[in-house]
Formats: sequence, structure tokens, C-alpha cells
Amino acid sequence: MDIKTIAVTYHRKFNLGDYESLELGCSLWAQIDPEEDAEGVTQFLYQQAKSSVKEAARPVIQESIYQMNKARIQKQPTKAQTEVDDF
Repeated sequence: MDIKTIAVTYHRKFNLGDYESLELGCSLWAQIDPEEDAEGVTQFLYQQAKSSVKEAARPVIQESIYQMNKARIQKQPTKAQTEVDDF
């Protein structure tokens, strides 16, 4: 059997917290010659697709972490509020 085209699809869902998520995917195709290693090309395409998805998600995840930390800091009671509550 001659393999002429290889297609790889990679999808990943990232949990952003607060019931939010981000789903990204990447599909790559390659035409190969009969003497090329189909398994090697498949692994290369998979790694490329995975890397592309992670790179695309990075800014969104970093922003989400920043927003989550910001919300966490705002929810923490100040020392004065804690002393009044303890009274």
C-alpha cells in the first residue's frame, strides 16, 4: 500500500478556572514520497501540531492565571477587617 498523504490532528482543552475552558486544535497534512518514512513524518507532524496548540494557548493561560491571582488577592481580607471580625 502506498501512503501519499498523512494527516494529523491534535486537540486539547485547557481549564481556565471559574468554569471556563479553552479548546484549541491543529491539523497538519503532508504529502510524502514512497521512499520516505511514514511513521517518522507522522511523529514530526504530531509534535508540530502539539507545539502549535501549546504556543497558541500560552497567552490565554497566562492571562487567566493573572486574573485568578488578582481575584484571589481581592478576596483576601485585610488585617484590619480580620481584627474587627475577631472582636
